[in-house]
Formats: sequence, structure tokens, C-alpha cells
Amino acid sequence: MSEVEPILKIVAGTKTYGGVHAIEGVDFDLRPGEIHALLGENGAGKSTLCKIIAGAVQLSSGEYVLAGEPVSFAAPGEALKAGVAMVYQETSLVPSMTVAQNLELGMEKLVTDFRKINIAAQQSQQSLNFNVDPLALVETLGTAKRQMVEIARAVRHDARVIIFDEPTASLTPEEIQHLFHLFNRLRAQGVAIVFISHALEEALEMADRITVLRDGKLVHTGPAKELERESVIRLMVGREVTAMNKVELTGESPAAPETPHVHSRVLTVENVTMGSVVKNMSFSAYAGEVVGMAGLVGAGRTEVAQIICGARKRNFLRGGLILLNGKPIRYRVPRQAVRDGIVYITEDRKLDGFFETMTADDNIYLGHLASPKNRRWLYSRKERKQVSDRWVEALGISALKRSLKIIEYSGGNQQKVVVAKSLAQDPKVVIFDEPTRGVDVGAIPQIHRSIRELADRGMAVIVISSYLPEILSISDRVLVARGGRIVEEMASSEATEEKIMYAAIH
Repeated sequence: MSEVEPILKIVAGTKTYGGVHAIEGVDFDLRPGEIHALLGENGAGKSTLCKIIAGAVQLSSGEYVLAGEPVSFAAPGEALKAGVAMVYQETSLVPSMTVAQNLELGMEKLVTDFRKINIAAQQSQQSLNFNVDPLALVETLGTAKRQMVEIARAVRHDARVIIFDEPTASLTPEEIQHLFHLFNRLRAQGVAIVFISHALEEALEMADRITVLRDGKLVHTGPAKELERESVIRLMVGREVTAMNKVELTGESPAAPETPHVHSRVLTVENVTMGSVVKNMSFSAYAGEVVGMAGLVGAGRTEVAQIICGARKRNFLRGGLILLNGKPIRYRVPRQAVRDGIVYITEDRKLDGFFETMTADDNIYLGHLASPKNRRWLYSRKERKQVSDRWVEALGISALKRSLKIIEYSGGNQQKVVVAKSLAQDPKVVIFDEPTRGVDVGAIPQIHRSIRELADRGMAVIVISSYLPEILSISDRVLVARGGRIVEEMASSEATEEKIMYAAIH
């Protein structure tokens, strides 16, 4: 493809925030009909570069060339009209509008014919093998389906350049294959695709070329076929990183009678039911163990976690029973669950994971103050610094400046702040929902070690994850959910990706 003239070039691209470089001197080019993977750790500058291409951010210096002409977009709408679209990791849909109305945004007529836009939306979804109701309000959709709508909107605008930021983070394996087929169809039509991904296997499988950024600078661009996973990691982090192996356990199995502190049952869920989403779901979690919960999107995993912590309500009649240390619980609001030591770490950090106008330090300290045992009426700058420093170091949280608002952090650092804010509450039961979604490969072991340490300290830990290597790496027991029920339970020593997927699908 080397003889093909690039459709897009960034020449010596530099972007600074308050004198600090987000990217510096980056030369990047994109060719028609290619899939180009953009890799790097959190804070490496990937999202900044893509936002520059999409018109959401302007270069501080350097040149942006599109189809041979220098351009400078003042807003994403200008880039979209020029044929450049971006599908963001955190969706930019309007929650109060329907799927069809969101797909029509930017293409509105003087008079709206709702019947026509609903039909067009249905056809658009079907052409992409996406099963999303065009009449559904976006605010009622889960993360995966919102991302499907975002992708469909970009495709509908007939873009010649489409940028995907972590497009597979919330999709099932089957949906990922549909997406990759879509990538191939777009590539065959001459559309150029840039995608950011922390799943290195996906990049190596799908990309024609791979560009790696580190600390805001370009360190490599070349054909994907010349790289392998280990060499990509070395380029990303500048060091060797241990593969995702089984996290070492310092305690015994929860079933072992010689360790009674591990054997005690902390949380019991019996026949919990919520409408048609959660149906007679039953499982238990013990002190000192990590329970991995696998399953496809829509299996009811997130919903049952939110029922436990009071964010959702199970059926009033025949809704089942939830016991905490043998006592029945039914929370009206999550604050009551926090009071009793139950913490749920959300999969959607932007919607309900943090206070976006506050700093990381403030977010973490607020989590600390939320615990009943702490002095919630007394704000201490010294204590704030001690608490935040501890978790920033423990989870490897980094940013351009600690004084930045958390919304200005990279996605992975935002996720780590959400984890830190929750763990600062010193809980007894911790439920992680996709704990490493959008987290770079170098930071994943840090989060896994932190999760393991919680169990080793006697807490009951539940990890909901769609990434099977994570489930196998971190779990003592593996539960598989399907259709709102737990359909399989197996010891981690017996679990394999094939067994989990078979149970989740069949």
C-alpha cells in the first residue's frame, strides 16, 4: 500500500495544555482503504491525536492535510461535512432522543418525517447486523447498544475517514466479529479507518499498519504483519511487561475448611428477579475469594450487581432474597449499601463513576469520606493528600497535572480513579463491573493485584468481565450468566475460555 497517496496527514503535530505536551512533533498519515491501529498506554496521546483529526481539538502547531489540502476544523461538525467521523469511547448521543433521531442528527430536513427516519434507522441497523430498536430512547440502552448506534451514525454519514476509540470494549465476541466484518466492508469501499484499542490481539489481527505513541511522541509506524504482541508492548511501555497469567493467590480456596475466615459466606443471592432481565438468579460470595462472572451482554450480570447495591429494584413480590452476613437486605439507594460496606464499581465511568469537574484527588477523597467510619463532617487537606497519594501510587494513576479536572484525563486514568474512589471506602463486598475496560496493558496487572489484595484481606470480591483472559486470571470461582440466570459454576482450575463461551451461548 506504500504507493497509495495518503488521504490524511498530520505533519509535526503538537498540542499543549498549559505548557505541557499532550502530543509533540507527531507525523501521522492515513491511506484510503486501510485499517490503521493506534496504540499506546493511557496518556500517550492517542485520543488527543484522534480528536485533532475529528475537529474536536485544534493543533497548537503543525499541519493537518486532508485530501492534499491543508485544513483546520473549528468543530467536529466541520470535519463531519468534510467526511471525517469519530466514534467516541464515551458515546456522544443525546440520551433523551430515540435511536432514529440520533442517527438523523446532522442530516435533518426542514420538516421531520418521523416515519421515514424510523424506517431509515431500521434499515441502517439491519445492514450492520445490529439489533437495536429505532424507537428506543438512548437513555434506556446499555453501553454496548449505545456504541452500536454511534457506529451506525458514523457509517450513515458516508464518511471517508472513520475513527473508532475502543470500539470493541463493550461488545460480545459475536458482536466483535460483526464489527470486524463491517471494517472489511468499509475498507473494500475505500474508507480509511483508524482505531484505538487496548486489545493488542485485535490490532495485530485487523490492522494493515500500526502506529505506537509513547509519552505524546510517535515511536513506531509500520506494517502490522512485522510486529507481534511482545514487541508492541515493548514499544508502548519502553520495558518488558509480564503476560496476563494467573494472579498469585496468598490465601486458600474458600472451600478449604482449614481457613475459616475465607470459608465464611458474606453475600447470598437467592432467586433474585427483576422483570425479564434477571430471572431467579442465585449465587454466593465468600470472604477472601474473587468470584468471576462471565456472560454475554444482556445476561443480567450488571443488573443483578446494581440490585445488590441499591441502584436498581428487584420485583417487590417474588423478587428473591439477598443476604449480607446472613441478614436480609433491600436497599432503596446505594448510600445504604455503602453504609453496610457494599461497593459497586460501575462499567460506565462517565455516566455515574466520578465527579467530572473535580480533580482525581478530590474524587478519591470523597470516596474515603463516604465510608461511615470516616469523619465526613471534617475536610482535611492533609488527610486528602495522604489518601489520594496512597491510591495514586497503588494504581499507577498518572496525568499531565494532578490539578487537572478528571474529565481531562485519559480514559484509562479515569477508570483507575473510579476504582480508587471506591476502594477508599474500605468496603466488605466489592463488585467490579468491567474493571479494566479502556485500561492499557501495562496498568492491568496493577488493578488485578489490587483486586487480589482485597480478597487476601478477607473481602468478598465479584468481578464482572467480558474479557475471558481476565476472568481466568483473577478468579477463584467462575460463574456464567445467560438469560438472567447463573447457568454454570466452575472452579478456576477447571475453567477454560471454551467452556465459559459454550455455557454463555448454549
